[in-house]
Amino acid sequence: MKITVVGRQMNVYEEMKLLINKKIAKLDKFFSGEGDATVTLSCKHNQKYIEITISAAGALFRSEVGAESFRDALDQAVNNIERQIRKNKTRLARRLREGAFIPPAVEEYDDIEADEEEIIRTKTYSTKPMSPEEAILQMNLLGHQFFVFIDDQTGATCVVYTRHDGAYGLIVPEKE
Repeated sequence: MKITVVGRQMNVYEEMKLLINKKIAKLDKFFSGEGDATVTLSCKHNQKYIEITISAAGALFRSEVGAESFRDALDQAVNNIERQIRKNKTRLARRLREGAFIPPAVEEYDDIEADEEEIIRTKTYSTKPMSPEEAILQMNLLGHQFFVFIDDQTGATCVVYTRHDGAYGLIVPEKE
């Protein structure tokens, strides 16, 4: 697995890079050596944050953890990703055989100076048509509250989201 380590407004020491490579390498058993991992380290509000995003076989796995030390945050983030993989193991295997995953998303961020009522970040990603069930799986793998996708039956841009009661909702545009 190709691992990229990024420090936001900080330098990442070689010792930490080696530790991150060692911990992420434990996840290779799930991906057969293919995949890309991006590990971002940052400090906010006197906490150390680690964000791990793994893209493999068209699926995205993501975990962001804050702790008192980078080592603690790294352990928790790796455990979170491993839990996501195990939880969705059968669905992932079935989807992988059917080739139903979207290709790895290319994300671009444009940071702008923050003012009131002003967009501070724009995020773009590539998409392919999928069913609402696939969109729910992708949303859960990313750990997001909602997911925008193109419905493979209607071609409409739709949104799946997690409701407060734990169920899922689907927003479909009304045809005029």
